[in-house]
Amino acid sequence: MRSAVSTSAFRQAARPRRLPTQYSRFASSNAESAQKKTQDALGSAQKTAEKLWESSKKFLGPLGERAGSMLGSYRQPVMYNLSVARELLKQVYVAERLQPPTDLAVVRSAYSTLWSRASSQAYWRGILSSGEWAKVAIYAVEAYGIFKIGEIVGRRSVVGYNLQ
Repeated sequence: MRSAVSTSAFRQAARPRRLPTQYSRFASSNAESAQKKTQDALGSAQKTAEKLWESSKKFLGPLGERAGSMLGSYRQPVMYNLSVARELLKQVYVAERLQPPTDLAVVRSAYSTLWSRASSQAYWRGILSSGEWAKVAIYAVEAYGIFKIGEIVGRRSVVGYNLQ
């Protein structure tokens, strides 16, 4: 008797469940609306890219015309990727409520705090005792890596670096 109860419970649990038709209907309409929004975003991104391209050509003059001809068939994908990146950054800027500092005193106080901590032995002792030194070390390695990547991009070459 006990095995019959557990077998029927197992069958009931293993039986595939179907969503009611109202949920499946909403799921397809949500997918369609998402696809429509994506198409609208693509169209607006392409229009924005074209406007950006035309304004940059006007701003740069003959140099802009020459740069456009150098891109050749890559012009459209490059402009599309730039416009998508611009829209993405704009959404992140709005979502994170980012803003540049509005006062020079804010910038000064941030850098003075950094300098006072870096030059204080008590701060470094506190980091060592609390275990925060690992986080600071990771930040330092990240900053050094970003610096090196910027150096490679600035030289436009990896050749010539002493990789020891």
